[in-house]
Amino acid sequence: IKPGSNNIVSIVVSVFLLHSLHPFVILQLQMQVNVNPTHVIPTGMNAAVRATVRVGLYTGAKVYFVHEGYQGLVDGGDNIRPATWESVSMMLQLGGTVIGSARCQDFRTKEGRAKAACNLVKLGITNLCVIGGDGSLTGANQFRTEWSELLAGLVKSGKITANEAKSSSHLNIVGMVGSIDNDFCGTDMTIGTDSALHRIIEIVDAITTTAQSHQRTFILEVMGRHCGYLALVTALACGADWVFIPEMPPDDGWEEHLCRRLTDQRGRGSRLNIIIVAEGAIDRKGNPITCDDVKQLVSKKLGFDTRTTILGHVQRGGTPSAFDRILASRMGVEAVMALLEATPDTPACVVSLSGNMAVRLPLMECVQVTKDVTVAMAEGRFEDAVKLRGKSFENNWNTYKMLAHVHIPDTKSNINIAILNVGAPCAGMNAAVRATVRTGLLQGHHMLAVHDGFDGLAHGMIEPISWSGVAGWTGKGGSNLGTKRSLPQEWMEEISLNITKFNIHAVVIIGGFEAFKGGLQLVQAREKYEELCIPIVVVPATVSNNVPGSDFSIGTDTALNTITTTCDRIKQSAAGTKRRVFIVETMGGYCGYLATMAGLASGADAAYIYEEHFNIHDLEVNVEHLVEKMKTTVKRGLILRNENCNANYTTDFIFNLYSEEGKGVFDCRKNVLGHMQQGGTPSPFDRNFGTKMGIKSVLWLTDKLKECYRHGRIFANSSDSACVLGMKKRSLVFQPLAELAEQTDFEHRIPKIQWWLRLRPILKILAKYKTNLDTSEKAAMEHVIKTRGLVSK
Repeated sequence: IKPGSNNIVSIVVSVFLLHSLHPFVILQLQMQVNVNPTHVIPTGMNAAVRATVRVGLYTGAKVYFVHEGYQGLVDGGDNIRPATWESVSMMLQLGGTVIGSARCQDFRTKEGRAKAACNLVKLGITNLCVIGGDGSLTGANQFRTEWSELLAGLVKSGKITANEAKSSSHLNIVGMVGSIDNDFCGTDMTIGTDSALHRIIEIVDAITTTAQSHQRTFILEVMGRHCGYLALVTALACGADWVFIPEMPPDDGWEEHLCRRLTDQRGRGSRLNIIIVAEGAIDRKGNPITCDDVKQLVSKKLGFDTRTTILGHVQRGGTPSAFDRILASRMGVEAVMALLEATPDTPACVVSLSGNMAVRLPLMECVQVTKDVTVAMAEGRFEDAVKLRGKSFENNWNTYKMLAHVHIPDTKSNINIAILNVGAPCAGMNAAVRATVRTGLLQGHHMLAVHDGFDGLAHGMIEPISWSGVAGWTGKGGSNLGTKRSLPQEWMEEISLNITKFNIHAVVIIGGFEAFKGGLQLVQAREKYEELCIPIVVVPATVSNNVPGSDFSIGTDTALNTITTTCDRIKQSAAGTKRRVFIVETMGGYCGYLATMAGLASGADAAYIYEEHFNIHDLEVNVEHLVEKMKTTVKRGLILRNENCNANYTTDFIFNLYSEEGKGVFDCRKNVLGHMQQGGTPSPFDRNFGTKMGIKSVLWLTDKLKECYRHGRIFANSSDSACVLGMKKRSLVFQPLAELAEQTDFEHRIPKIQWWLRLRPILKILAKYKTNLDTSEKAAMEHVIKTRGLVSK
């Protein structure tokens, strides 16, 4: 897509509409076609509105807001207003939707849809983007299906001319799913879900402290209607003792099973019990299971001090998380691109998230699968319902079931697995350790905790760790095991001796680039030290997100939210002062992930990173661009700088440059965020990602140990016996350390090719720069090779 080329586009937040020649309309709505509709406005929609408007304007389209959803579309008039670049400024951090939403009975009738069609035709609008649930999207598709019939009726009644009908002969549809329930099949995550999880986990963490103090059992009801996603992920994120979800009701006799589990946990020394109940929870006969039902059971049967909390609408509000802002922005861009490429024969599509990719799927196929889930549940086919929810939901359920066990098998494997943290601490490390330990114990292994990284492995700081030893670790930040940046090379002799002394058969290394490099050094030392010929797995955990072999690292999401929250406050200060620019330095080493993603999430004007070379001319262009914006429209600025983006263009240099060139137009301030980015409690994403990575690593080691068992001993010296466990697109995969070494820039501690670089053009476009929009993986690779001269397979 090239800027200003008179493209035809339409996009909506609940509903975005785009003019067929130049105009582009945005309409926000939530309409459910269910018998008992639920009117939900998830936080994060404003980011989708902003991205759609700005990319629409970038393509040369004229953009409109349609206020109050389908009702505004039916009523027309002042409900359809032009949108400008400035009209979507300072809205990224706002919850809800700034253009309003409303229930619309009129649009459910053919007469109402005819009025809406008339309003669109009069404005020459032939493209529609809907952001909402399956009801909203189904309604939009019905509108599209009837379009020709509606136009014929309008011509016959004299409300539009034949020429008007001819120029608006077809309607294109694209959808974005906005719902905290995450109940739409075809996407890994819907807009608003991650923010809702943030609200829930904040409350659960607060409740946990009082529950521990008083030795109480807390029962919490979370939203989700007939989908248990929020309840299931919450249970994983807080280590709940039990979770009730509608897709998989408990077996008959669950009451006895629940009481036994709670009693066992108390017997293990736990001072609290957490039970999560989805609002649509049912038993096998279809009867509702409520918080009060569970409370009565626990109180009467066990005599535990029990409290209930219904979280309610607090889950829908608040500031959007960084994930939701980036997700909504990417979906908005993809929606515009989909409409640009649409033809009269193109079926309605929905923009979805698949792994780290924004993809387009047939709208009605996704809607049908979503309805199939409801049918499967009604017919008692609960296993099918879980599968129909998608691979992500199914994996979450299987993960929870595994960790919900409290009985360690009597049969032991005589395998000892050591766990250590290496590198800088980050949120989510403890969740990964907890999952690793408990999964290993469930496999019958003996688990050994190594304190202080490779230092501890060399100096014998190793001790057994039990099931209860990692209780409550999921929500704790930092590293309870202790972590250091030291590499094993200088202590290889001592490490090999301790591996023999403690009879270690496999090692899980959880950490950042030092973990990757240290693991590689262990592999290279196998020729000299036979004791190192054991299976090794590296689990990426670092705020920098610079470990080769994985698109994401544990801890990065938490750091990103910290940066985004800080930038929100900084922008608020800058907007209040007027004409002020903040220069903010982020962590990340030489990796520009945090700066780039925080720039997208916070609406930065520029983000300087090492991977994208820049010179004094580029800085001059950026300053001039910001000066011009300050003079005409925006009254505040935000510039992000990765800490190692350039040795000469330091934060002080850029601050001084902007200060000098902005004299008389704006003043400058700077802020170095520092180590606050490594702290804090883990986000829901990092807790669950760490949990899944921990489980996957132990299961892989268990299989690898069986393969490597020869003549009564473990011997592993093949390249695939030492791997990085990483997220690639949408799968967790194991890649040999030796192979990944070829794809690594060791001098700058980054992978040679990084997927997120293809999002850089979006950041620039949303900041009003003229640039080409190409978000393909090929473009990202070519960009890196061009700017840094790196060569990659």
